[in-house]
Amino acid sequence: MSILAYNGGCVVAMKGKNCVAIATDLRFGVQAQTIDTDFEKVFQINPHMYLGLVGLQTDILTVHEKLMFRKNLYEVRENRVMEPKVFSAMLSSFLYERRFGPYFVEPVIAGLTPKTFEPYICTMDLIGCDDTPDDFCVAGTCTEQLFGMCETLWKPDLSPDDLFETISQAMLNAFDRDAISGWGATVYIIEKDKVTKKSLKTRQD
Repeated sequence: MSILAYNGGCVVAMKGKNCVAIATDLRFGVQAQTIDTDFEKVFQINPHMYLGLVGLQTDILTVHEKLMFRKNLYEVRENRVMEPKVFSAMLSSFLYERRFGPYFVEPVIAGLTPKTFEPYICTMDLIGCDDTPDDFCVAGTCTEQLFGMCETLWKPDLSPDDLFETISQAMLNAFDRDAISGWGATVYIIEKDKVTKKSLKTRQD
């Protein structure tokens, strides 16, 4: 088993029309043993940007704390909110610094660019090689199932309600077919003037 799959979990982000969504499952386990069913893997970076981290749980918490320190330092120095593209570049550099002893995490960034409110999503591998698709990005233990469901359901210019329905159905159907993720999900819909957080109940087996 890959060390990235040791604790299980998955994250998916999707673009819509002037909005973006990011969702995660809630399971924290040790291989096939479930330890907790309320472990959030998506963190708020600023009012219009969220970061999803999947992989080894200890590294998830460490990376999140170190990134928040760097982000806060940037905003104090620059006196402005960090844009998603800048945060993505910082995260890529941060991970590449540790390429010979990497953090075992796969990040997913979802947010809106300040002023223009253009949707932005990005994913990376554990040494910071980034990918910024125009539709959706996935990470975690059920990526094959997520890719299949997202490619089937996603359409361009989805409204916030349709985007919620699409990302929810994709995630629920994907992790129902994966033994080490699931046990509920949380979905964040990020819009220009608000962020909506919704919880999904799923199979508990």
